[in-house]
Amino acid sequence: MTAPYDPLTALHGDGPPLVFVPGMDGTGRLFHRQVPLLATRYRVATYTLRDDAERMEMLVDDLAGIVRAVTQAEAPAIVIGESFGGAVALSFALAHPELVHALVVLNSFPRFLPQTRLWLAITALRLVPWQTMPLVRRLTAFRLHSRHTHRSEIRRFLEVTRATRREGYLARLGILREYDVREPLGALRMPTLFLASELDHLVPSVREGRYMAGRVPGATLRVLPGHGHICLIAPDLDLERLLHEWRPDL
Repeated sequence: MTAPYDPLTALHGDGPPLVFVPGMDGTGRLFHRQVPLLATRYRVATYTLRDDAERMEMLVDDLAGIVRAVTQAEAPAIVIGESFGGAVALSFALAHPELVHALVVLNSFPRFLPQTRLWLAITALRLVPWQTMPLVRRLTAFRLHSRHTHRSEIRRFLEVTRATRREGYLARLGILREYDVREPLGALRMPTLFLASELDHLVPSVREGRYMAGRVPGATLRVLPGHGHICLIAPDLDLERLLHEWRPDL
């Protein structure tokens, strides 16, 4: 029997509302380094993606509920999405523009291509024993993390992701097979910042960021030199500073 979905929302700080949207691992615990920095200026919410979502619309509805709870009204929030979370954030901003004060998308994409990579990932996840995933993450750390991320932070990442479930990964990969927001990108009107790691070996973030920034009116693209796909736990990446440099009025 499936347990009821509990987003496990955590709130930190006081000020304008800001919501983090988790990536493929589905847990807001991976934002642990950025939350204290942002909480000096914002009311920061983190939450957990449900593992049984079969459609993007379900994740969009969940995020709408989180934003409404954090703002305690039909008010907008700053929404930050990383990787898969960036896809959720983009979909949410298109469906509920009235709830998004500003949008930040990190190392993400409007469509995951080539789709054959998704098919291979889904097949591998179904066949490979799930208990080997910590070893896989450890062996691929040098390609996924920023090069200067401290070993202690990578160990913490490995500990946090041990709690992720195969069902959640498979569900989110399945959602990406249908996900495509390339055409409607031009409808976004809120301030939008695309962040792209220069050394991202999982997603061609710089290329995708340029594509999206070129189609969202007034959007800004900022490339993060020397960073890999998993960059929010790197010692020299400060989202609060990046936000202030982009929009001091936020």
